[in-house]
Amino acid sequence: MRDDLDLWLEDLESPEAARWVADRNTETLAGYQDPAFARLRDTLREVLDSKERLTVPGWRGDGLYYDFRQDADHPRGLWRRTTADEFRRDEPEWDVLLDVGALNRAEDENWTWSDVTVLRPGYDRCLISLARGGADAVVVREFDLRDRVFVADGFTLPEAKSSVSWIDADHIFVATDFGPGTATSSGYPRVVKRWRRGTPLAEAETIFEGEPGDVSVRAFHDPTPGYERDLVVRYSDFFHSERHLLRPDGTLDRVEVPGDAVCELHREWLLVRLRSPWGAFPAGALLASPADRHDFAVLFEPDARTSLQGWQWTRDHLLLVTMTDVRTRVDVLTPGFPEWSRQPLSGADGFDHTGIVETDPDNGNAYLLLSTGHLSPAALTLGTVGGPAEVIKRSPAFFAAEGLSVRQFFATSADGTRVPYFVVGGEPGGPVMLEGYGGFEVALTPGYDGVGGRGWLARGGIRVVANIRGGGEYGPAWHQAAMRANRPRAYEDFAAVATDLVDRGIATPQRLGIAGGSNGGLLMGVMLTRYPELFGAVVAAVPILDLRRYHLLLAGRSWVAEYGDPDVEQDWAYLREFSPYQNVRPGRPYPPVLFITSTRDDRVHPGHARRMAALLLRHGYDVSYYENVEGGHGAAADNEQAATIEALTMEFLWRRLGGSPGGDAVDGDAVRGVEAEQAGELGT
Repeated sequence: MRDDLDLWLEDLESPEAARWVADRNTETLAGYQDPAFARLRDTLREVLDSKERLTVPGWRGDGLYYDFRQDADHPRGLWRRTTADEFRRDEPEWDVLLDVGALNRAEDENWTWSDVTVLRPGYDRCLISLARGGADAVVVREFDLRDRVFVADGFTLPEAKSSVSWIDADHIFVATDFGPGTATSSGYPRVVKRWRRGTPLAEAETIFEGEPGDVSVRAFHDPTPGYERDLVVRYSDFFHSERHLLRPDGTLDRVEVPGDAVCELHREWLLVRLRSPWGAFPAGALLASPADRHDFAVLFEPDARTSLQGWQWTRDHLLLVTMTDVRTRVDVLTPGFPEWSRQPLSGADGFDHTGIVETDPDNGNAYLLLSTGHLSPAALTLGTVGGPAEVIKRSPAFFAAEGLSVRQFFATSADGTRVPYFVVGGEPGGPVMLEGYGGFEVALTPGYDGVGGRGWLARGGIRVVANIRGGGEYGPAWHQAAMRANRPRAYEDFAAVATDLVDRGIATPQRLGIAGGSNGGLLMGVMLTRYPELFGAVVAAVPILDLRRYHLLLAGRSWVAEYGDPDVEQDWAYLREFSPYQNVRPGRPYPPVLFITSTRDDRVHPGHARRMAALLLRHGYDVSYYENVEGGHGAAADNEQAATIEALTMEFLWRRLGGSPGGDAVDGDAVRGVEAEQAGELGT
């Protein structure tokens, strides 16, 4: 039975499986030992390691700018901070808090940076999450920000998929693996506890337990002065949750909103973003009400072309990001009742995409924006609501954009739906790389890609980004149109874009390659097995490929709400029609395919890619396979690994689509002459 074929490749501890991986890696890399590939890899790493690369900082509430930075001198990265005035300088002086590489050498470890939670207020302690080899599972360790040392006998958690939140200097909320029965079937925490400093973790007080079939639970403390509160969140599936206020006596008061809504409490306000209709309010709307009663005002209501992409509070205002046909705008809303005032946010126009990087709601109405476009290097804007806005940092140009353009088209899918896509590049004729994702309400938005620009566009390639259903480009309806049994709508959309590219003379099937990762890797697998005649080559990174077994592997159970449950007969009836692994057939015109994954990916099991590659090889197809030994779901733990994977992806497609080895990969000297000109175009 095919479902049981090559299951030994799922064993991450198996010497036989490790040898199989090593053999496949050797076979694949043997084709890329030439100087042309080395030049491409090195020029891509130059972009990743560039000291001029834009620093996008984080704010913690203490007035400082925090950043985690990886470069050639510090491949595992530095966690650092500086003052607001110093950050504005061309070469800021950074205060290094933690050198991950030095920590690895001191502890003989393989740590990669994952996350940090800073004590607020106080800002003198933090909880740092470190992962081995880039995995999702982390070790949590308390760190002293004044003395720059890990706290002896401080809060420490062993390796697990954990969630932590400060309550005060001596207490934290912790959700982790407390032992047998405390994880959900998705592998995330099922139990959350309150842990007091100086006591064993085993003695921490349980405040909430979810169900074994939930995705996860967590708790967090809101320290906003005058509005202090504790909340517990139970995620029953990927899109449904319950939020409860935790009272001092340990009782829980549920926040009464729809289970599939996203809600947030800020000071005296409750925000609710709907995924489905609620009374007279439509799906995709954003509502606001005083937190002590339900008296909702509509802050945003979607239409056929416009959706809500996000929001952030300043102290007194709400910044709202909306998107119309995959181009954003940012408005500032000021609370009032029953009407809120609205006006465009200063500093947010003139780009294809603008996102909110940071606000400082404890202290004022400042904001930090990141604005960018496919050919527009990113700009960092600092402003204050009601005050001035100023571009304080700009990314350099990493490739020459002369002769290149960005065009948006709409393809018509099988059911008549108009599907937007962007075409980036010069005149048609070169290889075309089409990318897509189409899942979990994740939108693919315009953004400057120095690596892709230098490694693909600068040597004559064309890049295409398809905004297919399943994503979040047009809100919940766009996502839900390709969920579960409707998943094929996403695949029909992607095929429609491919066909439209050919009809417009931008590509031919032989010169059209495709690439995607994770859920986008599933998309690639379906394109390979259902639409092989449309493409000349395929790259699937950290892919989901076996929908018969995905829910049994690592975090797979958490995606059942998106795909369906293969153990339910009605769900398997539709899943088996497009599950890539189950639909491999002999004698089909499958194009060459490259699978990329990571041994340390503890989200999407590398067994998906391993078994799919083995099955295709058994049928005699043209299959390349590369598995990085670390890197987690991102497949790379440092810039050297990332450059290798990016170069392998681009060069595989370039050569299989008819380009010469190495093409005309551009080095850094070729673009430095245009940096000043492009920076001037950004203005202030």
